[in-house]
Amino acid sequence: MIKVSEIIGFITDIAPLHWQESYDNSGLLIGDPDAMVDKALLTLDVTEKVVDEAIENSFHLIISHHPLIFKGVKNILNDNTLGRIITKAIKHDISIAAMHTNLDNSYYGVNRILAEKLGLKNLNILHVNNSVSPRLDDSDIQIGSGMIGEFENEMSEIEFLKLIKERLDVGAIRHSELLGKPIKRVALCGGSGVFMINDAKRCNADAYLTADVKYHDFFDADNELVVVDAGHFETEQFTKQLIADIILKKNPKFAVQISNVKTNSVYYFV
Repeated sequence: MIKVSEIIGFITDIAPLHWQESYDNSGLLIGDPDAMVDKALLTLDVTEKVVDEAIENSFHLIISHHPLIFKGVKNILNDNTLGRIITKAIKHDISIAAMHTNLDNSYYGVNRILAEKLGLKNLNILHVNNSVSPRLDDSDIQIGSGMIGEFENEMSEIEFLKLIKERLDVGAIRHSELLGKPIKRVALCGGSGVFMINDAKRCNADAYLTADVKYHDFFDADNELVVVDAGHFETEQFTKQLIADIILKKNPKFAVQISNVKTNSVYYFV
């Protein structure tokens, strides 16, 4: 058995909570930091089905990427999903924590594992944030959004899109106009990363992979690179395994399980 706070500490060692964006709500959201737990359930999103899974399998700690409580909560009632989730969690002594933009902004976080899944090398943070203080034991660590790297060998745009579809198991890919140029240098940001299209251009990326790209955003490619939207869930799905790996590296005997509930809210009709 181990304290909830200690498990959270394993993750914040590489992604301190003060690295999260000002709008975010990472950290322990429900529960007692001193509660003792013997295992954790890992998920991208906390849904009611995920909480039910935790109850059925006697998990007393859920760690998600996206925060369950993001905006202000004025009441906790059973006539809405959030209220039922919070009520169930408290009733069954389930602590719920989120590791969101603090993990996005870590060099060892969300974007690194996405880049590695695609086979990119020579990885660096796409948009370095020098205003955030690093850990005291590693003043040279990069902090910031996105990631940029290179393939060992260049490939065609179609080959690149096929690679994304295969590695991320994407139902459909949206993208800007193909330019007929080879793809070697790729920038990416798991989840919503439209705000860094210009950073990708500045770094001379051949393509920029992210999610939640709106119609007019694709025009920002401006024939300089290919902008690819592969889905929010799809580009962040490996975060669950990332959190598992971080915990197990610190404590190999602690039990972690990736939730069997697929929380992707988007479905594809092909």
